[in-house]
Amino acid sequence: MLEQSGLGYVLAVPKSQQVFGPRIDHLFAQAPAEAWEPISCGGGAKGPRLYHWAALELPTVAEFDHQGDAPVRRRWALARRSLSKPEEIAYFLAYAPRETVVADLVRVAGMRWQIEECFQAAKNECGLDQYEVRRYTGWYRHIALAMLAHAYLAVMAADAAAKGGCRNASDPLAPLTVAEVRRLLAPRLAGHRRASRSLRAHMLNWSRWRRRHQTVARHCHYRRRLHTLEGRSDKTAPDAHHPANYTPHDASDQAR
Repeated sequence: MLEQSGLGYVLAVPKSQQVFGPRIDHLFAQAPAEAWEPISCGGGAKGPRLYHWAALELPTVAEFDHQGDAPVRRRWALARRSLSKPEEIAYFLAYAPRETVVADLVRVAGMRWQIEECFQAAKNECGLDQYEVRRYTGWYRHIALAMLAHAYLAVMAADAAAKGGCRNASDPLAPLTVAEVRRLLAPRLAGHRRASRSLRAHMLNWSRWRRRHQTVARHCHYRRRLHTLEGRSDKTAPDAHHPANYTPHDASDQAR
């Protein structure tokens, strides 16, 4: 359905996935050492999420990938290998316009963490999973209200970041998060409409303290992470827009 609609994707698949004949793990088992390149799929709490990636361009399917006689889309097989545990390898199939580069596919594959973080924040801060219902109507109402509350908090956090409220060179603070906004709104949510000035000042001071220490902790995590990665790397940094890819002999023959 996605290919018929012309929609691109990056889809995680099991190692037993058949790719034009051979299994996907057998294809990447033939990959030489230079086919694996360290590429970050996004920033994490403790530094860039860096993995070794290998890419294999697959043959096109004329029914979906061509307009007339000209190919307009490409197919890829991707493998993501852990730096610390090379035996842990995840596999992906990708389908995208021809101008898409592997770095774009890696970035899309890394967006899974953002989606998981969104659901986790909605559970922790808005009670997304705290329901006891037996009918769909009750479940739907709870989920809709919880997601609406999460969207409200997320918009407030994004609005504060856009206004530059967290950018102060003399006192660097971590950006406001959904959790931090909820803490600041807690007195009003609890019914304290006329919170005293001392209570508001107390909460703001605690917020600044947390965000300041979050900034220091993140900086230390990033330094340690980058130092560890530099110690493991024995070669120059790769060009993120042109990661290595290869064509295994038996795969190309069987694909054709």
